Amino acid sequence: MKRLAQTLGLCLLMTTPAIAQENYVSEVWVADQGNGTYKNPILYADYSDPDACRVGDDFYMTSSSFNCLPGLQILHSKDLVNWNIIGAAVPYALPPIETPERPEHGNRVWAPAIRHHDGEFYIFWGDPDQGAFMVKARDPKGPWSEPVLVKAGKGIIDTCPLWDEDGKVYLVHAYAGSRAGLKSVIAICELNADATKAISQSRIVFDGHEAHETCEGPKFYKRGDYYYIFHPAGGVPTGWQVVLRSKNVYGPYEWKTVLAQGNTPVNGPHQGAWVDTPTGEDWFLHFQDVGAYGRIVHLQPMKWINDWPVIGNDTDGDGCGEPVLTYKKPNVGKTYPICTPQESDEFNGYTLSPQWQWHANINEKWAYYAGDHGYVRLYSYPVVNEYKNLWDVANLLLQKTPSNNFTATMKLTFKPTTKYKGERTGLVVMGMDYAGLILENTDKGLVLSQLNCKKADKGTPEEVNEAVDLQNNTVYLRVKFSSDGKKIGKSEGGYDLIVMCDFSYSTDGKKFQKIGKPFQAREGKWIGAKIGTFCTRPALVTNDGGWADVDWFRITKK
Repeated sequence: MKRLAQTLGLCLLMTTPAIAQENYVSEVWVADQGNGTYKNPILYADYSDPDACRVGDDFYMTSSSFNCLPGLQILHSKDLVNWNIIGAAVPYALPPIETPERPEHGNRVWAPAIRHHDGEFYIFWGDPDQGAFMVKARDPKGPWSEPVLVKAGKGIIDTCPLWDEDGKVYLVHAYAGSRAGLKSVIAICELNADATKAISQSRIVFDGHEAHETCEGPKFYKRGDYYYIFHPAGGVPTGWQVVLRSKNVYGPYEWKTVLAQGNTPVNGPHQGAWVDTPTGEDWFLHFQDVGAYGRIVHLQPMKWINDWPVIGNDTDGDGCGEPVLTYKKPNVGKTYPICTPQESDEFNGYTLSPQWQWHANINEKWAYYAGDHGYVRLYSYPVVNEYKNLWDVANLLLQKTPSNNFTATMKLTFKPTTKYKGERTGLVVMGMDYAGLILENTDKGLVLSQLNCKKADKGTPEEVNEAVDLQNNTVYLRVKFSSDGKKIGKSEGGYDLIVMCDFSYSTDGKKFQKIGKPFQAREGKWIGAKIGTFCTRPALVTNDGGWADVDWFRITKK
């Protein structure tokens, strides 16, 4: 929809990332308090396994994207508190393209590392089924090179390079027990000078089985005479941050726990990035698993004592800090405007705003970006023959949840074909359980249903809670997310916050009618719940179909 933006954040074109970077400010979560302090999390969104680097006055961050494309979203900041999305390192597809029409939930891009060396940006990541991959670019906005398989091997994950002073290049990594049959160890191999190929076998340099079970996610640094490996241990929802150090790249390494939950509400504070500022300060970015909202990003002060890092607030002086909830902003020498990652979208561009991701390798026939017409058109695309529910659908267009309390509203016009029935579109809250407001072309005409699907990942069919007939094919769909901070308790996915979703709809965009039942959101496979839309048709219907025009999608407080 073309309209004057009520806030500076609504013109979000990937073709003009600099404008988007400077302008977007969220209504629902801003970490910068405007008084020289910030609050954690700095990103209340699922940027899992974050890693970052500084180049001059600029900070760049990336995170795990698993099967979501564009993959390896790139965030930019000037002060480590205010971030914006500027692009993605894997814009279209991950090799090999074996299942282009089916999501590979929880697979593909695990725990990346972003580094800058000799004028180029590098991102390494582990694909648990294939091995260690790398892409590089002169400009972090792209274009990025095609992925290169640097070290093949099932179960190689969580990779991070280090360029040493003598010209040698090393790669640290972990192993996924589900594929490698071994976990809780850290290994190092040597790469060629171009960092495109491993030239040695990996050597295990640390065994965490006895003191640091589930050690993984290593990040490799050198400071003074020491090599440092920062890594988490103890598991995603309950673990802590460990640092190893040695004067020899292959060890032996001594270790120290440098950050733990302590008496704070921040469970599992670990896995992230050490960065410094142009003024010489040290900071640590890490995630916290909060269940349905995913792995949100925190920023901790850091200092060095006796060549060991101390992260967070070390009240008892034992060298192990606790997470801070508020703190003074990093001193970067200047003050920069408040900005946040993009959320709302008016669909006024010829590409998608960079917060959106499809749920699999991208098919160019899924959408038409209408630009000056002010909408995105999603063509109905056949589901797979073995379709059971939306868990099997690749052309889900989704974004991360941006806060603990917010409302998402979209306006769409559904134009199904008259040739056959069964085309669907709507608003969906997607995870291993999902719910949504779904429009379907039926024998009775257009029907709007509020439905949910429990254990979607197990192939469970959907259940309809309430349905209404629609006379008009333009409708406004809304979901309100709310959380009072209460937790379910320890579970397989983490210390899950109770996240409730309430649905409503409108035919005029003014008066909204509640529909269906409240839904308790649930995370996806290694990711938080996501919100967005889709357009599908039955598997056996070929040749052509209808479409859904999404006029706008807005994130607001109410």
